[in-house]
Amino acid sequence: MPSALRATGPSTPPTPGAVVAVLALGGIVVALTQTIAIPLIPQLPRLLHASPSDATWVVTATLLAAAVATPTVGRLGDMYGKRRMLLASLVLLAAGSVVAALSDSLAPMVVGRVLQGLAAGVVPLGISIMRDVLPAERLGPAIAMMSASLGVGGALGLPAATVLADRADWRLVFWISGGLAVLTVVLVVSLVPASGTSGGGFFDVVGAIGLSTALVCLLLAVSEGAEWGWTSGLTTGLSGVAVVILVAWGWWELRVARPLVDLRVAARRQVLLTNLASAVLGFSMFAISLALPQLLQLPTSTGYGLGQSMTVVGLVLAPAGLLMMAVAPLSARVSAAKGPATTLVLGSVVVAAGYLLGTVLMSAVWHLLLASSVIGAGVGLAYGAMPSLVMAAVPLSETAAGNSLNSLVRAIGTSLSSAVTGVVLSRMSTVSGSVELLSQAGFRAVMVMGACAALAAAGIALFLRTSAPVRTGSTSR
Repeated sequence: MPSALRATGPSTPPTPGAVVAVLALGGIVVALTQTIAIPLIPQLPRLLHASPSDATWVVTATLLAAAVATPTVGRLGDMYGKRRMLLASLVLLAAGSVVAALSDSLAPMVVGRVLQGLAAGVVPLGISIMRDVLPAERLGPAIAMMSASLGVGGALGLPAATVLADRADWRLVFWISGGLAVLTVVLVVSLVPASGTSGGGFFDVVGAIGLSTALVCLLLAVSEGAEWGWTSGLTTGLSGVAVVILVAWGWWELRVARPLVDLRVAARRQVLLTNLASAVLGFSMFAISLALPQLLQLPTSTGYGLGQSMTVVGLVLAPAGLLMMAVAPLSARVSAAKGPATTLVLGSVVVAAGYLLGTVLMSAVWHLLLASSVIGAGVGLAYGAMPSLVMAAVPLSETAAGNSLNSLVRAIGTSLSSAVTGVVLSRMSTVSGSVELLSQAGFRAVMVMGACAALAAAGIALFLRTSAPVRTGSTSR
């Protein structure tokens, strides 16, 4: 290992396995904190003395903060050090957890959730660090493991938060996430070497403000459109502002010397198609997370609802996340043998198969467990391949920015999925007596929609190169 790395990293060279484990833990903790608030949503109006509509900002604020932070932190990581920005993100995560745990009203809770959302760049930063410091032979499995960490964190967060909220003080979920963040900081300082590819230079402040403003407007319109009305002046106005700002932002990025997002690199065939596939697959992946909990909790008197508790919902979703990590080594092996594009096609087809299973098997808990698990395995295969495709097509000096952009478009896809799934389920609802209920036909429509989106991602991936070797910045060990 070069002396420059030793000077800013651990005192002794850590093993590659330790680096991967610590970085993957960071991804799990970030995903955990993004998930833990979901089971609390029904209780938040009472706990925080807020209206139900205002309480949803506990989730929305995190989404918006993550959208703003992801591209910005990625570029700063390329300029000033990925490990440094990784530590800063984890410190913000710990601080946000403490603020949320101490909250007794909506405002400080939203502040805490914003701080937690600002840590969303941990996964793309971790992947980029792996490219810099790991031997080439360890990179593929490590990237797949890091990509899968998001699924594991989400899978563990939902049931854990549900059980803790039901049987202990709800603040405990935030204290635990804060403690895990602090532990990860200590492990990163101790075991993860600094990257040797920091570029320094000018930070594109105008580009960061422009993209952040456009994303906030777009995601607000998407996430709150159902509440405000899709044709309301606020929703259409925010959408229009987002489009105008994005056009102006693109003009600026093509002219500035060191742009926040190098659009010429982003327009390269492999990067563009990978990001498009990521957005479409993100759309597909998230549909099951929205439909499955509602179907499980509908009363059995509907004839198709399963009448289960939120704890059961979490336990049904958990295996999907664990399977994402379990298939990570398989994803790496397929990518090494056939190329990451082939892995992306295979994973997308498996996701589609899981959704098609869900269209015909939804009358028992194990049916939904099976469909969800197949989808999780497919997502693990597919997402393990995407960073390799991106990093094979971007310069070494832009790995964090490239991975951050990929994470961002995936998040936009999941946000669109949330909006569209909500519209489909509400439009296809039925009335039983004086009560409006989600219909079985609506759930089947969502399953078909998820399958079609996954097949679309597979179709996009067919146009990618089958082989995409990733250049590394590590020295041999």
